[in-house]
Amino acid sequence: MQADRQLPGAGRRVQLMATCLCDAFYADTARATVEVLEHLGCIVEFPSDQTCCGQPAFNGGDWAASRKVVRHALRTFAGELPVVVPSASCAAMLFHGTLLAFEREPDLPAVRQLGRRTWELADFIVNALGVRTWPGRYDARLAFHRSCHARGTETGAAAVALLSSIAGVTVVPVGEAEQCCGFGGTFSVAFPNISASMGALKLDHVRAAQPDLLVAVDMSCMMHLGGLAEKEGRPIKTQHLAQVLRDALMNRGQP
Repeated sequence: MQADRQLPGAGRRVQLMATCLCDAFYADTARATVEVLEHLGCIVEFPSDQTCCGQPAFNGGDWAASRKVVRHALRTFAGELPVVVPSASCAAMLFHGTLLAFEREPDLPAVRQLGRRTWELADFIVNALGVRTWPGRYDARLAFHRSCHARGTETGAAAVALLSSIAGVTVVPVGEAEQCCGFGGTFSVAFPNISASMGALKLDHVRAAQPDLLVAVDMSCMMHLGGLAEKEGRPIKTQHLAQVLRDALMNRGQP
């Protein structure tokens, strides 16, 4: 669990780290994140020089390359503002993985300071802003995927609390909910057969719950499971939590 976290100030100014996958594949998740944060009264800043959290190189064992990327993030997200990330994986890299990679580096204090003010989106909404119910309506049976990198954090509980509070939503339980989807970034490249088998098992549990939609806080999990389902000829509908929250807001006032 992330300890000694920095809360937003009275002005609620935040910096958004949109992540590589938003940039490459999931632009609407970034848009939805901004709309959700602005609905909550936040002023969202988007540092244009941002690139990556450094996790791909870190997971691949090239910690020297990872530190170069993280040092760029330190410069890009300099200051005291909270950094909100619509990805449990990228957030965990900044407040956990970086502490390992920089354990013997002179700039560890700066890395630790960035980690203290980094928040995954659902965690930020519930535990930083104190918002525990969500307005609007979203008529659907939702299955929530608990990504591995959210373990030991407040993200999963926060996301389920928000989803469960939306009028019209039924959150259906999924078997072996803590099981990994099999993606694991570079793991899926190094061990594709194992990765695909893990994903297929996860899909079996999801389909058994018969949801209308699979919701996640990590786009990498959505991409992996959605891609496997497409290859099987049995596509599933996926959305990021931010998109569900945004779409629910669009249905405010409906009975």
